[in-house]
Amino acid sequence: MKKKSSAAMAMAATAGMSVRNVLWLWWKLLVLVSLTICVLAFLKLQNYSLSDSELSSSTSSISSRSRAVYYTGNPKVAFLFLVRRNLPLDFLWGNFFENADPGNFSIYVHSEPGFVFDESTTRSTFFYNRQLTNSIKVAWGESSMIQAEKLLLGAALDDPANQRFVLLSDSCVPLYNFSFIYNYLMASPRSFVDSFLDKKDVRYNPRMSPYIPMSKWRKGSQWITLIRKHAEVVADDDAVFPVFKMFCKRRPPLEASKGKNNIKLQKQHNCIPDEHYVQTLLAIHGFEGELERRTITYTEWNESVTNMEKKGWHPITFSYADAGPVQIKRIKDIRNVYYESEYRTEWCRNNSTLAPCFLIARKFSGGAAMRLLSEGIVSPFDASSIMNLTP
Repeated sequence: MKKKSSAAMAMAATAGMSVRNVLWLWWKLLVLVSLTICVLAFLKLQNYSLSDSELSSSTSSISSRSRAVYYTGNPKVAFLFLVRRNLPLDFLWGNFFENADPGNFSIYVHSEPGFVFDESTTRSTFFYNRQLTNSIKVAWGESSMIQAEKLLLGAALDDPANQRFVLLSDSCVPLYNFSFIYNYLMASPRSFVDSFLDKKDVRYNPRMSPYIPMSKWRKGSQWITLIRKHAEVVADDDAVFPVFKMFCKRRPPLEASKGKNNIKLQKQHNCIPDEHYVQTLLAIHGFEGELERRTITYTEWNESVTNMEKKGWHPITFSYADAGPVQIKRIKDIRNVYYESEYRTEWCRNNSTLAPCFLIARKFSGGAAMRLLSEGIVSPFDASSIMNLTP
């Protein structure tokens, strides 16, 4: 009986040890799997920008470029045109550059991939072959808009003479001649970036934290003018942009054909990247004290309501009738901008001196641009001289 009892106890002890060993092995396996998942998730987040084929072909390559730190020659203004395809107001800009010293400016155009500016596509020789060769397909309200801006800045930064960088759309027009705009920009050591807090804004996505703190979230106009230091920060950024690309996306528009599905679609988080990216990036880097927190590009807004849209603001397109001397003088006479969300009046200054707020305006039709020329807004010009020129 004693031997049987001892054997039974030994078997029970062995069985107990086996169960404990199995449980211990399973526990170690569970911990190992959990750690592996955490490590992989961390590496994926850290390397998101490197795994993105489009980003690696643009911002990552830009980051590795070596650029001149100091430049003592004649400074230039880089005009960066972000266009859909061609440049419909090329005749006006051609006249604008015609009266400028070629050593004071450079031109870069981001158009659709494969589009070439030559004698068959533009009426101005100033735009011949000024398109980027690494352009991408751009969609409004998507991160591709930011990526195109970064490509333009990256290309312009390759020329150390470029010291000011002005982003323009295909509907922008100059309100002054080249000499005035050049002197205005060169006189200021600051960038002109419309940047403000919008307390009513719900575009910030908490999932952006901690890479983009809510305290640094800003909103403003896409149309920026940067000094070289800030242009380099935007062009070389490969940390904040991937977070924008992942979490700041435009909500799909309302479509009557989708019926009740619109309700589900409208529950998605809504964010327009190009209205936040540069402002937020510069705030994260602590550069807000180096900005004139306003844009030099005027846009006239109209509040409208349609059956399929919520109340919103939309830019007005200037027609021939809207581009007369009285209307243009009204824009040029503006000396301050009021930001309702911050209860702030931004008095327009240029190197601490009160100055006109706007040097450029949008959105102008071809007829409106033609009137600017015929009225001599840019410079004296005979409009009939280009009537027979077709791109």
